[in-house]
Formats: sequence, structure tokens, C-alpha cells
Amino acid sequence: MFRPDLIEILRGRRLALGELARELDVDPSELEDDLEHLRKSLKHSDYREIFEPATCRKCGFVFHQARLRKPGKCPRCKGTWISEPRLGIEVQSH
Repeated sequence: MFRPDLIEILRGRRLALGELARELDVDPSELEDDLEHLRKSLKHSDYREIFEPATCRKCGFVFHQARLRKPGKCPRCKGTWISEPRLGIEVQSH
């Protein structure tokens, strides 16, 4: 998988790390490094990332933006009913 291919896959869609890994038939840990690099390189391109952070579905706590993996437990309510963070890409409007 080449990182530029990820731009086309994620353009106009928002996918969780696990969903993207299943679609590409790769291990999520392999894909995580490529996505982190892609997120940094998007700052110097015509695209921008759309990121929906993980959220506790029990109390509404929103996790830190930088994490691509789903946290195990909410720090506020200790619940485990957490939505996965989602990443998408769109063309920047200048």
C-alpha cells in the first residue's frame, strides 16, 4: 500500500482504523504508521484531514485528537462503550 493511495481511499469518506484495515486486508498496526505519516504530509498538500476523535457513548467524553486507535476505557466514567476515531480527507478550499 502506498501512502498516496490512502488519499484516494479516504477522500470523501470517514473510516475508522479497523474499517480501513479490513477493507485493505492489512493489520491495523501496519496501517497506523502510514496514516500517521499521511496526516503530517497533508499539511503540505492540497488536502486536509477530517478527524472525528473517539467519544465515550456513555458520558460523551471526547478523547484527544491525535489518537487513531480506540481507547480501552473512558477516563471520566470508566465505561468501555467507546466509538472509534474516524479519519477522512477532503480537498482544501483556498
